[in-house]
Amino acid sequence: MRSIVLDTRPLRVSRDFRDLWLGLSVANLGAQLTVVAVGLQVYALTRSTPAVGLLGLCALVPLVVFGLYGGAVVDRYDRRRVALVSGLVGWVAVLGLLAQALAHNTHVELLYVLVAVESAANAVTSPARSAIVPRLVPADLMAAANALSTLGWNVALTVGPLLGALLVAGPGYAVAYGADAVLFTFALVAVLRLPPIPPEPGAPQTTGLRSVRDGLVYLAGQPNLRMTFVVDIIAMMTAMPRVLFPAVGLLFLGGGAATTGALTAAIAAGGIAAGLLSGGLTRRRRQGRIITWAITAWGAAVAAFGLVLVVAGPTHPARVLPLALGAALVVLAVAGAADAISQVFRMTILVTAVPDALRGRLQGVSTVVVAGGPRLGELALGALAGRVGEQWAALLGGLVCIGLLWLAVGLQRTFWRYDAAHPTP
Repeated sequence: MRSIVLDTRPLRVSRDFRDLWLGLSVANLGAQLTVVAVGLQVYALTRSTPAVGLLGLCALVPLVVFGLYGGAVVDRYDRRRVALVSGLVGWVAVLGLLAQALAHNTHVELLYVLVAVESAANAVTSPARSAIVPRLVPADLMAAANALSTLGWNVALTVGPLLGALLVAGPGYAVAYGADAVLFTFALVAVLRLPPIPPEPGAPQTTGLRSVRDGLVYLAGQPNLRMTFVVDIIAMMTAMPRVLFPAVGLLFLGGGAATTGALTAAIAAGGIAAGLLSGGLTRRRRQGRIITWAITAWGAAVAAFGLVLVVAGPTHPARVLPLALGAALVVLAVAGAADAISQVFRMTILVTAVPDALRGRLQGVSTVVVAGGPRLGELALGALAGRVGEQWAALLGGLVCIGLLWLAVGLQRTFWRYDAAHPTP
């Protein structure tokens, strides 16, 4: 069983990593409460779906700007201190959300500002925490450590939205934000308990635009590192199906909002299953091949989702199609598992093949790509669905994903041959 189930060795060999993993897993659960609560509060104040969509823009812009600059800060200063200070800023933003809920705020602009501040803080905190992990865990256990981190994230993504909706519907917004504020402290305490993690020799002496540019120039010249971003962008830009779920619940599978929620949860559930059964994979050395096959499975699963919709055809929202819904949930769970596997090994390559002096900046780029790629992908697939329909958009998107992926890998064969025992950027 040890060759199959989740590899927990990083939790046993490093107390600091164990504390950090537990703290972040709990804090991520709280963050999902706030994502749901803010969206519901904006809609309650405005009765406008575009107003809710504007939250995404308010979060994305600071994430892009501060993600790139924050990576340079992480490489320049003590990573524990950077993570702690930026984490405190994010915590203050959550306390601001709690305060405005207690004050019965009716100004939606205040919510936008607080979301932007929290996103900016997270854009610095995220690369800092990611760059800390390689200093806590041996290189041969990094894949297992990343599998644990991905598992914690997917659990939060599954449980958090449901719990957030229940808290808003019951006690109210203040309780949801208050729960996030309490859960956030677990991450702060975990970071506070870490030893100092100063930069190693070779760290940049400035945090200006030149430092950011140096990180981007380094990435451009390293084919295997560059490919970890290229293949992820291909997967997210061509085959991100979440934007289709509301229409699918109304037009194809029935069940409306309940079906939309189930489809979203299926992806996260697949990620959890992959994490729990990742023990054998995390010991593999040919990580480029694993990423390639995982994204192939992602594209095939999204295409299969589209095929299910083609076969099911239109239906009345009140009439649920059980067989079609079951098939859709299964293929989306497969997609979620494939995405989780790809994420684990892309993160592993990114932290093991990069010099410590550049890890913060490369993690900053990763934060931008991971946040921006799905947003742009939803925009692209949504536009395609407007032309050919949701079912054909999913089918075509999945097939295009597979085709572009193998074209990219064929053009960069070193990625296919990448060996974790001899990591080369």
